[in-house]
Amino acid sequence: MITLASDFGSPYPAAMKGVILQEADTRLVDVTHDLPRQDVRAAAFWCRETIPYFPPAVHLVVVDPGVGTDRDAIVIRVDNHVLIGPDNGVLRPVARRLSEHASDGLPRQDDRLEYFRYDYTEPQSATFHGRDVFAPAAAVIHDHGIASLETLDAVTSISATATVQCEFPSATINADSATAEGEVLVTDDFGNVITNIPGSFLTGRTGEMGTVGTTTARVTSTFTGVDTGEPLLTIGSHGFVECDVNHGRGTEAFELTTEDTVQITF
Repeated sequence: MITLASDFGSPYPAAMKGVILQEADTRLVDVTHDLPRQDVRAAAFWCRETIPYFPPAVHLVVVDPGVGTDRDAIVIRVDNHVLIGPDNGVLRPVARRLSEHASDGLPRQDDRLEYFRYDYTEPQSATFHGRDVFAPAAAVIHDHGIASLETLDAVTSISATATVQCEFPSATINADSATAEGEVLVTDDFGNVITNIPGSFLTGRTGEMGTVGTTTARVTSTFTGVDTGEPLLTIGSHGFVECDVNHGRGTEAFELTTEDTVQITF
């Protein structure tokens, strides 16, 4: 299959699908086309948290605020997966996550990831490389075969250091003062505030009250651990501390949004 993820909304993904289906006999699966607009770091986070659940495939990811500039198109091969997209960091976190375990279940190292530059001719448009560059590349790579990727004329092997990195900030934990300081990585459509503070900070604190800014919230393992409309602190499905509300919006209760600093104190 070929999966597609972008910040295009609608109807632009349809053009990418049309291009692919003209060239490849494949199953197309939409991951999402509602990634935060032109937010490479947030897109990298969501792709890292979703794409690894797919079986081996060609994964097309286009969040490209630098479209039309001299940034490269890159391809990353990880075991039986291939990632295709702009060289702006959006692919690196999901590639590392995919590399954590190969198909045989054995750990793999980041230096065993394989990086390539995809050379393309002058595209039809300087503003829609999703249609004119990345979709055709996905179709060609799919039909040519992941295992023989490096034999394509358009593909050149490069080192990891030649590509743009995307790192997520680290949180600071002070066990003595029972305080953690971090950053809001993303918020979701439910209004949940996903921080970069490791969930382990809340381990053993179920039922305790923590303070985030001017808001006090109870630590609970489920949303229903507090009354409807009440704020809570929990370990989310991504493994990080979340500032949420049972049947409400954590973004409003905690007055937090993406990239805000967040401090939790017990």
